[in-house]
Order: sequence, then structure tokens, then C-alpha cells
Amino acid sequence: MIRIGTRGSALALWQANEVARLLGGQTEIVTLKTTGDKRQDVSLAAIGGKGLWVKELEEALLRGEIDLAVHSLKDVPSIIPEEFVLAAFLERADPRDAWVQVDGKSIGDLPAGAKVATSAPRRRAQLRAHWPHLQVEEIRGNVDTRLRKLRDRLYDGGVLAAAGLTRLGLAGQITSTFSIDEMLPAAGQGIIAIETLRSTRIAVDRINHEPTALAARCERGVLQKFGTVLDCYSPIAVHATQNGAITIRAFYEHPDGRVVRVEKSGANAESVIAAVYEGLTT
Repeated sequence: MIRIGTRGSALALWQANEVARLLGGQTEIVTLKTTGDKRQDVSLAAIGGKGLWVKELEEALLRGEIDLAVHSLKDVPSIIPEEFVLAAFLERADPRDAWVQVDGKSIGDLPAGAKVATSAPRRRAQLRAHWPHLQVEEIRGNVDTRLRKLRDRLYDGGVLAAAGLTRLGLAGQITSTFSIDEMLPAAGQGIIAIETLRSTRIAVDRINHEPTALAARCERGVLQKFGTVLDCYSPIAVHATQNGAITIRAFYEHPDGRVVRVEKSGANAESVIAAVYEGLTT
């Protein structure tokens, strides 16, 4: 019996059940209620950011309560403790961001001062860069909670990950999808990752999707170049594709407000990663 650890949100449970389906055989879903799920009354940054979700599942791995943990890769810190390994990545879903507006209006049709909600700092930074006349605000809660707030017109529109909406059968809520040029995705967006203990690695190689694993390595590789400078609330986006050559595109808003966009291509992943990092930091 393979015990699959997950958070209790609808999206997290979908992801865990997809891993169980692909693994086949005997599996058990073990749901852990993390601090981030319990504390919806405060900013996520105040209680440790999205990395807290990952840390608490990692602690369950160390206690032997679960055999593997399932994460949205974009929530996993770029540097994880040595005891753990990201053992497999499922085939990437649509990595783009979705625009949700209850009246079907495009973001370009919103008047100055309209309130647009999103949870991600890199989305907020890009929204400010493209649509500076809008008022961009943070929103907390799971997907259903965010959609309810939009339906209740607490905001004039919102930005969510297209993959999450689609996986939950909510693609019909999407008004439109941002192009990669308009809204560069977070590193790992649309990718489900499986984490295990390095010492007792469960055999999950057979469900690993190699092209997705390469994209994950490239995107996380750029973040890892920053060492401990970045956290889950740094306004940075990285997206990798492969079509013969490897192409990595990145967006970074420096602490002083300076915005940098970089695109580099090449045959060697490590060389492209290094070039992108250099472009972001010089």
C-alpha cells in the first residue's frame, strides 16, 4: 500500500487522486490539514507562505505517516532539504493564467481604478506593468472561495491558474486566457510534482513525464541560482519550452521596482539557465 499525502483542498485532492490513478495498484490518500488551510483569516505571508504547505507534508514524510507527497510544483520552494527529492513530474497541463470576469468583460475593458484580484506577487507585478490604471489586490482562499468572491462582486475581475480551474471542471468560468507574453507563468505552473524521502524513494519513475521534468528542472534551476534571495512572495516568473532548442523566458521585478524580462535559447539546459539568471540580475 502506497500512502499518498496531500492537502485537503479540492484541487489538492484531485491531484493526489490523479497520482493514485496513474500508479495503479493499492494506494491510500492521506489528507493533512495544514496551517495554511486552517488560517484563512491572515495573509499567507504572515504564516510562512506557500512553502508552509510543503513543509508540513515533508514533516509527515519524516514521521513515516505517508510514503509520498503530492504538490503543485509552483508551490514548492526552489531549494528543498537534502532529505527529500522530487521524484517524478506528471505531464504538464495548460501553464497559462486565466482571466475571470462575471460579466464576460475583458481586462482591457475595465475602467481606471477597477479592482483586480490575484494571489500571486508575480501576477500582480505583471498586471501593474501591463495595466497600470487598475487597482491590483491580493485574494486568499481556495479556488471555490476566490470564485465566490468574484461572483459576489468584491472585485471587478480575477486571475487564476487555468490548469486548476480546468482540473476542477470549472473551465466554463474562464472568460479568457492570457497569452504567455501578457502573463508569464510561475515556475512549475501546471505541473504536479511527487516528493519522497531520498533514503526510501518510492518507485514512481514510470509515471514521470520527461519533457515536463526537463521544463521543471530549467524553471527551478533559474530560481535556484538566486540561492536564498527569493521566497514564495518574490515577483518572479519563469517558463521553459523545448522545440529542438530549450527556450527559457523570465520576468523579475527587482526590490527597487525595476522590471526585467529575459528570453534565452540553446541546446544545453545549464547554459541557458545561467544566461537567464545573468540577464535577470545585471
